[in-house]
Amino acid sequence: MTPSPKVPSQRRPAAAKPVLSPTTSQPPTAGTAQAKGELEAAERRHIDRMAHAAMARLTQGLSPETLVASYADWWVHLAMAPGKQKELAEKALRKTARLARFSAQAAGEDCAPCIEPLPQDKRFSAPEWQQWPFNLIYESFLLNQQWWHNATTGVNGVSRHHEQIATFGTRQLLDTFSPSNFLATNPELIKKTVEEGGANLVRGARYWWEDGLRQKTNQLPEGAEHFRPGHEVAVTPGKVVYRNELIELIQYSPQTETVYADPVLIVPSWILKYYILDLSPGNSLVRYLVERGHTVFMVSWKNPDANDRDLGMDDYLNKGVLAAIDAATAIVPKRSLNTMGYCLGGTLLSMAAATLARDGDTRLGSMTLLASEVDFTEPGELSLFIDESQIAYLEDIMWEHGFLDGKQMAGAFALLNSRDLVWSRMVHDYLFGIRQPMTDLGAWNVDATRMPFRQHSEYLRSLYLNNDLADGRYQVAGRPIALSDIRVPVFSVAAQRDTVAPWPSVYKIHLLTDTEVTFCLTTGGHNVGVVNPPGPGVRRSHQVSTRAADERYVDPDTWFANTPAIDGSWWPSWAEWLEAHAGKRVAPPALGAAKAGLPVLGDAPGQYVLMP
Repeated sequence: MTPSPKVPSQRRPAAAKPVLSPTTSQPPTAGTAQAKGELEAAERRHIDRMAHAAMARLTQGLSPETLVASYADWWVHLAMAPGKQKELAEKALRKTARLARFSAQAAGEDCAPCIEPLPQDKRFSAPEWQQWPFNLIYESFLLNQQWWHNATTGVNGVSRHHEQIATFGTRQLLDTFSPSNFLATNPELIKKTVEEGGANLVRGARYWWEDGLRQKTNQLPEGAEHFRPGHEVAVTPGKVVYRNELIELIQYSPQTETVYADPVLIVPSWILKYYILDLSPGNSLVRYLVERGHTVFMVSWKNPDANDRDLGMDDYLNKGVLAAIDAATAIVPKRSLNTMGYCLGGTLLSMAAATLARDGDTRLGSMTLLASEVDFTEPGELSLFIDESQIAYLEDIMWEHGFLDGKQMAGAFALLNSRDLVWSRMVHDYLFGIRQPMTDLGAWNVDATRMPFRQHSEYLRSLYLNNDLADGRYQVAGRPIALSDIRVPVFSVAAQRDTVAPWPSVYKIHLLTDTEVTFCLTTGGHNVGVVNPPGPGVRRSHQVSTRAADERYVDPDTWFANTPAIDGSWWPSWAEWLEAHAGKRVAPPALGAAKAGLPVLGDAPGQYVLMP
C-alpha cells in the first residue's frame, strides 16, 4: 500500500511530538543507584499494568477503584446524615402504604396504578401488565426503583461524580432484576410461550448458542454479512484521491451536470467508520449531497493496530483533518471549503478551524457540526467513565495491546442504555425467540474500530478530563488555539435523546464562538437523529434558528420553548443553509489532481474502511 505523494502544506509545521513515558522512553543506564531505582519502579509499574489489563477482561474495562470509591463516598455520607435517613424511612413507609392500598384493589377492573413508568420506559406498556398479579409485581418494582433513586441522590457532601456513578450502578443492578426479564413474571412472555407451546424458547436457545459461537470466533452478528462496504453500503461512486498512513480521502463522482462551486469536506469521528454517512442509498447523506449538486470529499480513517500505538492527537489533526483540507483545496483551488464534522470528528474539525483562524488561513467557508461537543464539562452519562482512575485504568488496558479495542468502547455505550440495548434485546431474541432484523445502521454499529494508545489517552485527558479546548489551553504547534477565533458561519445539529453528546452540551457552541450560529435540534438519538433522510413515513421533527454574531445569548431552555418545531427531517433545512454558502453552479471539477500530486489511487470506498 503506497501513500500518495505529499501535498504541499499551506500551514506551519507542527511542534515536535513529546515523549509519552514510560511506554516509549529508553531504559536508564544501568550501574547507578538512581538507574537501579528507576528500573525497579518501571518493573513495579509493569506488574501493575499487567494486573489491570487482566482484571479489565472481567470488568469490561471499568475501573473497580472508581466504583468502590463512589459507593464508599455515598455510604459514609449517608451514614452521617440522620435527616436523610429519616426522609428515606418516611418514603419507604409511604410507598409501602401505597402498594398495600393498590394490592387491595389490584384484582379489580380499571385499577389506577400507584406509580407510572418514566416516559422512555416501555417495558410495562402492554395490556397484559395491567392484569393481576403482574400489575402488582411491576408496580412494586417501580416503587423500589424510585426509592433507590432517592437513596442515591441528594445526600449532602457526596461529590457529583460519585453520586452519578452510585445512581447509575444501582439502576443497572435493579434493571437486571426487572420482572420483564423473567419468564415467570412477564405476562407477555407467558402468553407467547403458551401460544407456541414453548417453541419460542427453543428458538431463543438456538439464537443464544449461535450468537455465542459468533462472538467467540470473532464473527459478525447474524445478518451483518448482508451489509458489506462497497457492495450494499458505502456504494456512492467516487475515487480515493489521497492516502497517507492515517487517512484516505475520497472524492465522490458528480451526479449532476453542474455543481456548486464550493466543495464539501466531511470529517467523521475516528472512533467510527465513515460510511455511517454513506449507508444504503436511501440512507446516505453523501448521496443526498451529490444528487443536489455538491462536490463532496470524505475522510476515511485507518483502523489502527499495535504498530500505531504512538500516534497522537497532533497526528490526527495534522495528518488527518488538515491534510484533508490541503488535498481538497488543491483539487478545487481558489474556492472556499464547506466543512462538516460528526461526533468527535466535529471536535477535531473545530480544533482545525481554530488553528487555521489563528494562523490567518481563510480557506474555510463554513462549518457544520453533527452531534459534536467542544465543551466537555457536561458530557452526559459518558462522564461516568471519565475520571483520573478510569483513564489510568484504560491506559493500562491499552498499554498491553497498543490500542483500545472497539468492542470495549461499544460495550461502554451499550451499558449507558442497557435497558434497551442489553436486557430488552435479550428478552426479545432469546425468550420471545424473535430475531431483530439487521439494518444497515445496525451492521455499521458492529463494524468496530480501534483507538491508538497515545491518541486515546491524550484526547480523554485534554478534552474530557481537563476541558483544555473550551478553556483555551489546548496547544497546536506550541501555541494555544481559541474557538472564539472562528469567524465562519456554523450550523450545529444536536439530538434530543443523545446520551453521548447531550444537546444542552452541544448548544454551548453559542458561548464559545463569536460568529453566526444556526442551531438545529432534531428528534432521535446520537446516530438515528443524524441518519435521518427525508421521505414518506419519516416520523421526525426538528427545531432550527439562527443567532447572528452580534446577538445576545439565549439559554437552551428558553431557546427550546420559543423555537417552533418543523415536521420532517433536518436534512432539507441544512441543505438550504449549505447552498446559501456554496457559491454559484459551475462545471464539475476533475477527480483528483495529478499535476498537484494527487492522482486517483483507486475506487471508493478505498482500502482503510475494509481493514478488520
